[in-house]
Amino acid sequence: MSGFLEGLRCSECVDWGEKRNTIASVAAGVLFFTGWWIIIDAAVKYPTMEDFNHSYHACGVIATIAFLMINAVSNGQVRGDSYSEGCLGQTGARIWLFIGFMLMFGSLIASMWILFGGYVVKEKAVVYPGIAVFFQNAFIFFGGLVFKFGRTEDLWQ
Repeated sequence: MSGFLEGLRCSECVDWGEKRNTIASVAAGVLFFTGWWIIIDAAVKYPTMEDFNHSYHACGVIATIAFLMINAVSNGQVRGDSYSEGCLGQTGARIWLFIGFMLMFGSLIASMWILFGGYVVKEKAVVYPGIAVFFQNAFIFFGGLVFKFGRTEDLWQ
């Protein structure tokens, strides 16, 4: 997964080696921003609790915390190459990453439940807030994956 930029057809005309981290960071930032922009749009468009229950923002907040948790540990720390000290060492880094991915997947699944359980099954007249919650979490999820696996640590030295 970390070599997805090399598979693009234009790899002959652009040197991805030096720009890989920049492109992955910008792409992840755009995805993260788009997710929050969608939910802010839904909150502004439907300010009443009948149309959009504002407790649904908790999914996006948990996804944001998971985004930060996943990207707080480097791949070298998880492999044990660059981190051997601390409270739990390599095992602690793996547990931290696992909890981050659990929170990320949990928020994505919860957003699907909000969409279908809160809007589609109840046949509400307004479905956009449910779609916005789902897309917010989907964009944050994919932004986290791009930021974690799209960059390379070889360029950091």
